[in-house]
Amino acid sequence: MLGAGSMGTVWVAHDEFLQRQVALKEVHVPPGVPAEQLSELRERTLREARAIAALSHPNVVVLHDVVREGHDPYVVMELLSSRSLASILDSDRERLTTAQAVTVAEAVAAALEAAHAAGITHRDIKPGNVLIADDGRIKLTDFGIARNVSEVTMTHTGMMLGSPAFIAPEVASGGAVTSAADLWGLGATLFAATEGRPPYDEGGDPLATVTEVVRGSPPKPSPGPLAGIIQGLLAKEASSRLPLAEVRRRLRPLLPAPGEEVFPASLFDDTGVAGGHDPGATQVIPKLPPAQEQVPGAEGSGAAESGTEAADAGPSDAAGAGAGGGNGAEADAADAGDAGGAEADAGGRGELAADPGPLPFTPTAGPSHAAEPEPASRRRLALISAAVVVVFLLAVAGGFLLVRTVSGHSAAPPAGDAATPERSAGTSGTATPQPLQLRHGDATNMRGAKGGLFTVRVPAGWKRFVTQRTADTLPTSTHIQFVSADGARTLGVERFAGEGLTSEQYVARLRESWTQSDFTLVQQEDIHEGEGLRITYRTAERGDRGEDSGDGGRAINRSTTADVFPTGTGLWVVAVTVPVDQERLGRQHLFDRIVPTFRQTD
Repeated sequence: MLGAGSMGTVWVAHDEFLQRQVALKEVHVPPGVPAEQLSELRERTLREARAIAALSHPNVVVLHDVVREGHDPYVVMELLSSRSLASILDSDRERLTTAQAVTVAEAVAAALEAAHAAGITHRDIKPGNVLIADDGRIKLTDFGIARNVSEVTMTHTGMMLGSPAFIAPEVASGGAVTSAADLWGLGATLFAATEGRPPYDEGGDPLATVTEVVRGSPPKPSPGPLAGIIQGLLAKEASSRLPLAEVRRRLRPLLPAPGEEVFPASLFDDTGVAGGHDPGATQVIPKLPPAQEQVPGAEGSGAAESGTEAADAGPSDAAGAGAGGGNGAEADAADAGDAGGAEADAGGRGELAADPGPLPFTPTAGPSHAAEPEPASRRRLALISAAVVVVFLLAVAGGFLLVRTVSGHSAAPPAGDAATPERSAGTSGTATPQPLQLRHGDATNMRGAKGGLFTVRVPAGWKRFVTQRTADTLPTSTHIQFVSADGARTLGVERFAGEGLTSEQYVARLRESWTQSDFTLVQQEDIHEGEGLRITYRTAERGDRGEDSGDGGRAINRSTTADVFPTGTGLWVVAVTVPVDQERLGRQHLFDRIVPTFRQTD
């Protein structure tokens, strides 16, 4: 075990297929978690995997794979012989030199630039998530609470993710999370690196620290080459923070010369790391069993060796690590593939790669060379095979033409619907959005309450259906649906007239109308200056709601994003519903394009 946090443990593991050591992140299920939240916890782990996998940058840890054990996902990452910046700052060395701080700043800024370009906000930039390897590499790790801004957030209202001393003010106060939050985190990390203390620390009290972050003035760094950059990153207003491009431009003249030793080798000695201050800060990766370690011809090949230093896994850095904890455990064992890197000899021939040992599967035995046919026999066999194939194809074609002729159909292929609007809209996630058409609707209820006329733009070919819903868990309403030709995607416009229903009451009653296991509220945020709500929820639709549909308990899983808002004519709900596997498509190509076109006309 390399490290453990509140929601996960990181282990050293051995990849039997590639014969290398890796870091394996195991997700913990905290005691008392309701069954309906287990899927959300697993989804958060998969989101971490997607976030890291979307990045390909030398300053970001490499994700190798995601494997499942039962229902639980495990994230496989590179194993890096390193220490976290937090462990270095916590040791006898209280602060970094200018050269060290500049090197760290450039590496983290470069990693963030790549993440933001991929639409990913890290959200927990702090010294514990910056790894410094013994070979000079610097990597940003622990995207366990990273969120891709093109995906729906899974953070519940009131749940704060991140480290209080390094969290951005707007995030601490519950505001929108943008890439500017990472700029603050970078500034706070550089402040800690150059000052030897975090920018905010109210005696270890998280609540008091968060209060000071939100209400207090940004700390001023000591005069120095990085003071202006740190102040520019620690601007209270998110829009005023120094952009990453400008940060890197200012850092460039301060970078040490190539080849200059910035972090001395003594930092990575066993005695220099594990001795005295924090005995648990470093651990030794266990030596491989003899059967795995004895690789013929692997001397000097870069195979895994015992005594490799594990990255910082202290409990202080594991706190607030989202899905994983164990900061610094993600790491690099890719060098194990260097076994074939021997230099070419004078004759220009490269040495073969070393034997990797027994494979994890048994190769299928091929035919014996003695049983191979002679060349002449082989030619005759090829001619016979070709003739059989030709005869078969002619028979199939002739049979098709005969059937089409007898039945009175044309022999030409049917026109098909390959170019229909539905297909161009992309049921499988294609990036071509379908053109929208202006449609009219009437949400006047059964009692004749006026004020229900509206217009909205929807994809061409969607059919309209009107339903008068009687009171149940929710009050009486008029529900107009525009449904795609295949029935998979729906725009719903629902009006509750004269009921005095608020947005919050609607969400509460909507939840009550589903069984607990079939409804998950994913996101809720204020709109229309706090008078309305935008919600995203997932449902499992069964033949008889709350009961198995007779097909082994399988259900149709859907995702709905809706705007809920009051007007002078009642409470309106404008929603887009799609299959769960089209959630991103539904948000980008449907909801974000359709719902803003909704207008009341009376």
